[in-house]
Amino acid sequence: MSERRKPGEIERASMAIIAQELAERGITLPAETEAVVKRVIHATADFDYAKSMRFTQDAVEQGVAFLRRGGMIVTDTNMACSGISRPTLEKLGGAAVCFMAEPSVAQAAQAQNTTRAAVSMERALAEYPGAALAVGNAPTALLCIAEQIAAGARPALVIGVPVGFVNVVESKKRLLEVCERFDVPAIVSLGRKGGSTVAAAICNALLYTAADALDPKARGWQ
Repeated sequence: MSERRKPGEIERASMAIIAQELAERGITLPAETEAVVKRVIHATADFDYAKSMRFTQDAVEQGVAFLRRGGMIVTDTNMACSGISRPTLEKLGGAAVCFMAEPSVAQAAQAQNTTRAAVSMERALAEYPGAALAVGNAPTALLCIAEQIAAGARPALVIGVPVGFVNVVESKKRLLEVCERFDVPAIVSLGRKGGSTVAAAICNALLYTAADALDPKARGWQ
């Protein structure tokens, strides 16, 4: 019979294993980005993220400060939105939304011959111009965000971690280039890997840091 552990004990044990395996691989994470990278590895069991994650200067610091002010997060999928810690968001006075399932978004995407993800990001930047944008699925969303930033938009943070094969690698590189050029904070996973789970994990790492709740006990877990 397997040993029964409480959720907090499991998370702490998992994080200890991650730290040990990173050390065995000779990987030392920068202090600023450590919590984010470890949370992504915790969500995926994939140590490739220790090398593929990219952060613009002070992206984590700025993201944490934004969330401490009760910032809004807009995601490209309902899966990513549902994976974000609501109790921590509410504690900080923030919120998270996703427009993907709204009929008006589908209608606009059809009329414009584009994707719902791209239309969702256009709407996000129009309705919440200073929000944090978290993209875990759609390269078209990243390309839309990059285009809008070049045209003057300034989101508080862009998380760009879509997964797949078509335009994924290129869209991430494009986003990172534009964010660096226009001094917009960004967190990106280079390569094909990513997904809604990764986007949510990054959001949660920032939220837990903002709420001083990286240890699960601070979230009410034993």
